[in-house]
Amino acid sequence: MANPHTPIRKVIVNSTPIELHKLLKFENLVESGGEAKLVITEGRVRVNGEVETRRGRKLYKGDIVTIGKTHLEIDAPA
Repeated sequence: MANPHTPIRKVIVNSTPIELHKLLKFENLVESGGEAKLVITEGRVRVNGEVETRRGRKLYKGDIVTIGKTHLEIDAPA
């Protein structure tokens, strides 16, 4: 889970689901698709508190992604 002392930033995406590696690039948390693949396969990304190693993991509204000290909550327009 996210650290209660670190704020969770909402990320509004145009449509869900969005793939994990695309979110990391969209939010500039990685510089390339190759870097996204590396950080994911190395187990450095969590989705809803669980280590996620699938770069194509589909994310939906309400999912929380953590990489390092950054916590993102997926949101989408109604």
